[in-house]
Amino acid sequence: MGENNMSLSLQEWHKKQAIDNFNSTWDYIDKKDRTKEDDINMIHTAHASRFHWGIIGTALEFARGEWQISRVYSLLGMPESALYHANYSLELCIDNDIKDFDLAFAYEAVARAYMTAKNEEQMDKYLILAKEASENINKEEDKKYFLSELDSIAI
Repeated sequence: MGENNMSLSLQEWHKKQAIDNFNSTWDYIDKKDRTKEDDINMIHTAHASRFHWGIIGTALEFARGEWQISRVYSLLGMPESALYHANYSLELCIDNDIKDFDLAFAYEAVARAYMTAKNEEQMDKYLILAKEASENINKEEDKKYFLSELDSIAI
């Protein structure tokens, strides 16, 4: 660990790694002209974030991490991996009574993974579930953002 990290507890260090890797993954997702190396790094940072949350986080962070991993794999056209992590995100939300924004996005991830797999029937099924879940998003700005993301799913 670097000198700046010497005062961090191990738990704080894992949290910092989880957050930094999550944010780095978003930077890659938003990057317009990603290289193959960027794509590989995006996969690694998404998994690294989830790994560190797995040590110190809660089911909420696990679900969000699985969602982000699924988004990365959908973006890269890898439907099997996208669906695996999307389903796990959804399972974590359901099993831990996580609702609101996170449940809606878990359904969105499954729909997006099915879009990547070109399975329109399953995609439509999960789009409906995602829209239903969005009715329970408390913050209007979160709901608006969610619906804009949902609109990007189509075959």
